[in-house]
Amino acid sequence: MKRRDFLKTTGVLAGTGLVGLDVARGAHAAGDDLIKVALVGCGGRGRGALQDRLTAGDNMKLVAIADVFEENARSAAEAFNAMGEDEANKGKIDFGDNVFSGFDAYKKAIDLCDQALIVTTPAFRPIHYAYAVEKGKHVFMEKPCCVDARGYRMAMEANKKADEKGLVVVVGFQRHYELPYMQWVDKIKEGLIGDVMYSRVYWNGDGIWERPRQNGDTEMKYQMRNWYHFVWLCGDGICEQHCHNIDVANWIHSKGDPKGPNAHPVKVNAMGGRQVRAFPRFKDSGYRYDHYTAEYTFADGSQMFSQCRHQANTWSPVTEFVYGTKGMGSRGWLNDRAGNSVWKFDDAEKFTGPYQYEHHCQVKYIREGIAHNDGWFAANSSFTSAFARMAAMSGKELTWDEAVAKGHDEFPYDQVLSWETDPPVMPDTVMPAQPKEGEFIYENSVPLPGIWTWD
Repeated sequence: MKRRDFLKTTGVLAGTGLVGLDVARGAHAAGDDLIKVALVGCGGRGRGALQDRLTAGDNMKLVAIADVFEENARSAAEAFNAMGEDEANKGKIDFGDNVFSGFDAYKKAIDLCDQALIVTTPAFRPIHYAYAVEKGKHVFMEKPCCVDARGYRMAMEANKKADEKGLVVVVGFQRHYELPYMQWVDKIKEGLIGDVMYSRVYWNGDGIWERPRQNGDTEMKYQMRNWYHFVWLCGDGICEQHCHNIDVANWIHSKGDPKGPNAHPVKVNAMGGRQVRAFPRFKDSGYRYDHYTAEYTFADGSQMFSQCRHQANTWSPVTEFVYGTKGMGSRGWLNDRAGNSVWKFDDAEKFTGPYQYEHHCQVKYIREGIAHNDGWFAANSSFTSAFARMAAMSGKELTWDEAVAKGHDEFPYDQVLSWETDPPVMPDTVMPAQPKEGEFIYENSVPLPGIWTWD
């Protein structure tokens, strides 16, 4: 999409607080007007993040790209070079030979930039984020920020270092940059529906993509292509997608304070399972669950009720509700207990697309030296999702502190990964689901409540 067409469809900058701002006039935090950008992760979301970053309209240049898959890096390079021919992108794409692939490619790209766009498979994100912060780079990264307790601890440590270095960190929990949500949460904080008692959050849908095995694929390469189907890579659907809704609830219950006593739940019990996606209906389909439900409790006694699933032809809301002592509401509206409207979002004509706005905001923060770090709430919301997964898979009620301190590693952090490395989960070779030749089944790796342990 050309920039002029994008602006027509989103109304960029209108009503966002950036009207009239010429970000190129500001001083780059590093003392250089040009912001050099590296893209780490060249899949669909990575390419979308780059397009959003390009349309921020400032003096930037894409100087490096990286992807674990060589073919992804090369095809992205061709696509980006073609994008560079667009008048709106003139001078913004100039990475030359800086096209890197492999498990250490992220380091080579990040070393060359001022701002890293980290849009990789979720389990790798704490490692990539920590490296970028170590190197003093501003960071945009996608969610979730971790899939297990160790990843959460790494992300929180990186947050501290990012603040110490004055780095700007923006995370793709884009509802924080979506005007109806922003105003809605502000009105709740103002007390329009009284004290928050509980929230209900949902991400229910049909399911997601699956990619076939390719000739010559090692097991590691197959699982990396299909990362959404392997908990050690994605954290399961409750982490990868439902984290958005859980994040909204954390935002509300915490009153926007990501370091306060209500920044995350302190206790959870949950249920889940693998009802539809199980063998023999689905083969070569990983070992993740296809539904979860959870009950979270916050330090102030308020609660969040959470539900997500990937099952076709079912009720499929993706939304959030909040209930207070004086009323209730959802994105863009609030009612009193009698059902009368006390607030309704009516600034649709000023609404900027959140995917675009988060990049405009980050440019503003970098240029003007404004302290900003989304990593605090993002890490909390990411682990809040994993917290419930651990409770559901084990069948245990968990406290936050014990889960953070003792939760076992899903990702093999201490192992040097390569395409020849065996992943943490391998296909079954024995019953109960005896695979036929050419069949790959993971039923023996599916966690069973009451048997599987979280620590």
